[in-house]
Amino acid sequence: MFAFEDTRPTRKPSLTPMIDVVFLLLVFFMLASRFGHDMHLPLNAAGSGERAAYRGPPRLVDIRPDGVALNGTSVALAALAAELNALTESGDDTIVLRARDEAPLQRVVEVMQGLTAAGFTKLVMVE
Repeated sequence: MFAFEDTRPTRKPSLTPMIDVVFLLLVFFMLASRFGHDMHLPLNAAGSGERAAYRGPPRLVDIRPDGVALNGTSVALAALAAELNALTESGDDTIVLRARDEAPLQRVVEVMQGLTAAGFTKLVMVE
């Protein structure tokens, strides 16, 4: 009668598409991951935390897009710490920071980092 032979040899499935998908996923997750380090800036919001009385002369730092002002007088960012040293008794005195005229966040962070590096520990942000 009829003899049916298997004329085709059995094929093993190709792994190439699966390997392509794995590499695409690998590239996707590498590009979607964050490569930066998060940074922590200690910040006291006005009206929160301890209720210590404000001592000494005013120390209001206005952060503007084009520069910084200390008590309404324009000051170079490099000279800000020296000007504040004359108004403070120690690094624990409160310094009030206020972002003005849509100052970019990067400028605020630069001022805060500069003051922290100069030894000022109590930075308070106000609106």
